[in-house]
Amino acid sequence: MNVEILQVADAVAREKSVERELVLEAMEQALKTAARRTYPGKEVAAEIDRTTGEIRLFHVRTVVELAEGEELDEENELTLEQGQALDPEAELGSEFRTPLPPIELGRIAAQTAKQVINQKIREAERERVIAEYEPRVGELITGIVKRVERGNVYVDLGRGEAVMYREDLLPRESFRQGDRVRAYLREVRNQSKGPLVFISRSDAGMVLRLFEQEVPEIQDGTIAIQAIARDPGSRSKIAVISTDPTIDPVGACVGMRGARVQAVVNELHGEKIDIIEWTEDPAAFVVNALAPAEIERVLVDEATNTIEVAVSEENLAIAIGRRGQNVRLASELSGWQIELMSTGEEKERRHEEAAKACAIFQEGLDVDEDFATVLVDEGFYTMEELAYCALEDIANIEGLDEEVATELQNRARNALLDQALQQSSEASESSLTLLDLEGMTREIAEQLAAREMVTVEALADAAVDEIDDIEGLSQEQAEALILAARQASGWFD
Repeated sequence: MNVEILQVADAVAREKSVERELVLEAMEQALKTAARRTYPGKEVAAEIDRTTGEIRLFHVRTVVELAEGEELDEENELTLEQGQALDPEAELGSEFRTPLPPIELGRIAAQTAKQVINQKIREAERERVIAEYEPRVGELITGIVKRVERGNVYVDLGRGEAVMYREDLLPRESFRQGDRVRAYLREVRNQSKGPLVFISRSDAGMVLRLFEQEVPEIQDGTIAIQAIARDPGSRSKIAVISTDPTIDPVGACVGMRGARVQAVVNELHGEKIDIIEWTEDPAAFVVNALAPAEIERVLVDEATNTIEVAVSEENLAIAIGRRGQNVRLASELSGWQIELMSTGEEKERRHEEAAKACAIFQEGLDVDEDFATVLVDEGFYTMEELAYCALEDIANIEGLDEEVATELQNRARNALLDQALQQSSEASESSLTLLDLEGMTREIAEQLAAREMVTVEALADAAVDEIDDIEGLSQEQAEALILAARQASGWFD
């Protein structure tokens, strides 16, 4: 019987791929649990001899120190005096073990022991799977298809099982039991029912790792993949850069006669791969990303993270791609929102924007249409651009001088101030504007507006040290203006 216990422990350890010692510890815990039914109230310890398999049970009593008001558990505890009477060297925490007769495992006790052993082994398996696969998240992994259920593929990894959900498969891709599969280890999740290993063939990381395997320059860091955009099973775009100016990153990834990229394409069942050289210039990068379409004009708007791209009529369909795939992947790859239009549409939009800007300048600056058109032709489209550009940018316009430029800029700033005051007046409970306050000038109001103080209430809430550095405003004037704003806001009613 004793030898059989060791044989059983060895067999379970091999079957579950866990340590033999862990199985023996689980058996000891099971015996301890079962012994409590035979020896109720006693603290019991169980040991299995690792060489002979002999089972030994002990009644354990511990030397404790009692706090005031606590009672001694005479069955399982000893005072320090009692412990030292048994062993002069005993101290707090010392344990005294008394052998107990072996127990007979009845049906219920045996069932309990089996449950304890199974629980311990499940916990060990869970820890082993987590320890083995969690550090490998982001790698390619190979396994054998174990079963397919409702489109989900369960893969035997050798020392664990992984699941590849239907959305992690490539379109029109199917597997049968026994098939060998290579996939990207996406996630390891520890759940109450056990650890789950998730793998994917549709993740962008799959493309990244495949290129790392096929291109030695990526492995040694000479070439880096900066970004990937993927439509699984159809097309992927990757942006690459080389740290060595003598190495062409695109050519290195394509390989001799396309051998390297073709190996990736074959693994992904014909998925097309566009390899693009990465550049810091967003306009140039987007032009490359939209290949093979030929781009006519590009306009970058950093404020809205948008890039407007104009192409000829015959290239518009190519730039958009089938079902918008090409422009969508280019946008995802670059991180910019791409607005595609034909050159005809682009000209029409520019004409509308120019007409709108001319109307704004005519009204806000009190100039005629020809003068407003000159400003638009020089690249000014908004009142803000005109009001806060460098003075020489206006003075350098043919036919203008510094005096006219200063006057134009002042008019633009006044127009913006009037607009801000009008909007604030409409949104405010008070009908007063900053210019209605005693002692307020347009120059001071303009500087307050630049600090987002465009209402009487905003000025009333300000502190003197927030505005006393305004040009042309002394500390006494600042105090007077704030006081006037507070009176107008009804602070002292």
